Amino acid sequence: METEENKNPTTEEKNTALKEILLFFWDLVKIVLIAVIIIVPFRLLVAEPFVVSGSSMVPSFNHRDYLIIDRISYRANTPKRGDVIVLKFPKDNDQFFIKRIVGLPGEQVKLQQGNVYITNSKNPSGFMLEEDYLESQGQTLGRPDVISLGSSEYYVLGDNRTASSDSRVWGILPREDIVGKVWLRVFPISNFSFFERPEY
Repeated sequence: METEENKNPTTEEKNTALKEILLFFWDLVKIVLIAVIIIVPFRLLVAEPFVVSGSSMVPSFNHRDYLIIDRISYRANTPKRGDVIVLKFPKDNDQFFIKRIVGLPGEQVKLQQGNVYITNSKNPSGFMLEEDYLESQGQTLGRPDVISLGSSEYYVLGDNRTASSDSRVWGILPREDIVGKVWLRVFPISNFSFFERPEY
């Protein structure tokens, strides 16, 4: 038969139970803090997820594709022609777009007969950009003006040229508005792949 003394926990037992609970919560807090210390800088400085919204990059990327953006490469290297990038919309930095770089700093870009023409120091006579990633050539419509890019300016277009708000609409892209380049498509799983820049 249990005595009353055996039924009720002692003060020491209560203190032990309280310590165990506090240790559990302290361990939980440490895990959360470590996760924040690692994950937040990683997302801000190295890589972060991005979900495609809309059809401006079809057929390369589709609505709701889940991508991982490389934020660190451009700290050491300059953006290249053909890179697909995530950018802050120059007219509203709270919006983020996904586009492809076609024109580089110091170049001239002209849209003519549905194609993109580039003039630069290596090609003073200009050349037509061969864009195999498009569903069909000859669909890049826009004003036939010659656009001259400054030392930190880029010309970007969506791959779905008939349904993209890009440099044809809102102008050149300043370097500081580039967030990072597409590195990996995670979802849908059936299209899991690393992004490779085309060779021109």
